[in-house]
Amino acid sequence: QVELVESGGGLVQAGGSLRLSCAASGGTFSSFAMGWFRRAPGKEREFVGAIRWSDGHTSYADNVKGRFTISRDNAQNTGYLQLNHLKPEDTAVYSCAAGAFYPSPSPYEYNYRGLGTQVTVSS
Repeated sequence: QVELVESGGGLVQAGGSLRLSCAASGGTFSSFAMGWFRRAPGKEREFVGAIRWSDGHTSYADNVKGRFTISRDNAQNTGYLQLNHLKPEDTAVYSCAAGAFYPSPSPYEYNYRGLGTQVTVSS
């Protein structure tokens, strides 16, 4: 049973930083991609970025490019989302997903999802 557990969310002031983690267990992820998504209150789930596990190739949504960075630790089976220069509009529940064959922006390409971690950015 694949399980994804996010951590690292919290309350931060605008301009601050957070690092989110996504610990994966119960499967082998070397052939797949991990994606990060977020959902703000009253809004649709939004693609943030994704990473191809095998070579670390990443892709990002335009509104986070240059501020957010995705990485992974193969040995720990953990993905990371570094959030820098945070803005109030980045407030959302951030969740990771795994199992896609490529770093897809569509949540439907991923077979597994975590429950998410809350990120709140105050102005």
